[in-house]
Amino acid sequence: MEHIEHASLMAKLAGLSYLDGPEAKPEFKKLGFTTHKFIENDGAQCHIIHNKNMLVLCFRGTEPAEFSDIKADLNALPDRAQVGGWVHNGFQNELEKIWDSITQYLERYLKDKQLFITGHSLGGAMSTIAASRLGDKVTCLYTYGSPRAGTKRFVQNITCKHYRHVNNNDIVPKVPFAFLGYRHHGELRYINFYGNIRKMSYWQRVKDGWRGRIAAWKNKQPFDGARDHGMDNYIKYLEDK
Repeated sequence: MEHIEHASLMAKLAGLSYLDGPEAKPEFKKLGFTTHKFIENDGAQCHIIHNKNMLVLCFRGTEPAEFSDIKADLNALPDRAQVGGWVHNGFQNELEKIWDSITQYLERYLKDKQLFITGHSLGGAMSTIAASRLGDKVTCLYTYGSPRAGTKRFVQNITCKHYRHVNNNDIVPKVPFAFLGYRHHGELRYINFYGNIRKMSYWQRVKDGWRGRIAAWKNKQPFDGARDHGMDNYIKYLEDK
């Protein structure tokens, strides 16, 4: 399966992670995943799905109505990462709530399957930390609108392939701020104003960002960064390719 096909599938799976277990199960099945396990603890959620060839961890992103999610996003104090370096305390704490259940499931069912991890927003940060811990077991990590999860040393110790998708002016990948020591991991897949994935320099992305802001202002949409963060945008643009 080519990258863009994988990216489109993983985006759909990340979008479905916002559903509760009973709602998500039939939707995952439509995409070819016959086995589904829903893990939840104190607001932290992960859907584990698999078929005979592939197992995917799908971490749910930020729900504005969930206090635990907001608390996790705001708790930007550094915490020791298992692989070295430092990670965002709130993101790591959310993962810790469900980590033992995830690893126990993987010990039983991963076997010779390829392991993929995906998530949007907070789910992207949790996915990144999970991938760092699972190391060479991970085939590939796909994130969408993910914030920075840890420091330079942390991201240098992540061994799996990572495609990091950012849609135009999505505001979430800009936090926590780089001057605090946080860094991104992965190969950037930037989606420009026109909805196309393009390799662009920093200044080209700045120009493209202004293109998006100006268009939003003309349409009386002042919160372009929040609008571009929506998971539906990532699904749409990747599905159109």
